[in-house]
Amino acid sequence: MTSEKKRQVVKGVVVSDKMTKTRVIEIKRTLRHRLYQKGLVRRSRLFIHDEKEESKIGDVVLAAATRPLSKHKHFQLMKVLEKRVTQ
Repeated sequence: MTSEKKRQVVKGVVVSDKMTKTRVIEIKRTLRHRLYQKGLVRRSRLFIHDEKEESKIGDVVLAAATRPLSKHKHFQLMKVLEKRVTQ
């Protein structure tokens, strides 16, 4: 009987596609200040591996945790959920 662990999956927006096969995504989360109850926005930036280079700036993507691929890359692109609307 094998116990397969679930991989961490995150949803974010691509903010940089300048590197080869690497994208930078930004994950935003909102929370309330404990004392003042003001809404705060916290952001995290992650490097993800995009083998086919199918995502562009502004796309909403889904990424899953994987083994370390480089010093900063620990996530891999699963799929592009939403393409950016070009004007």
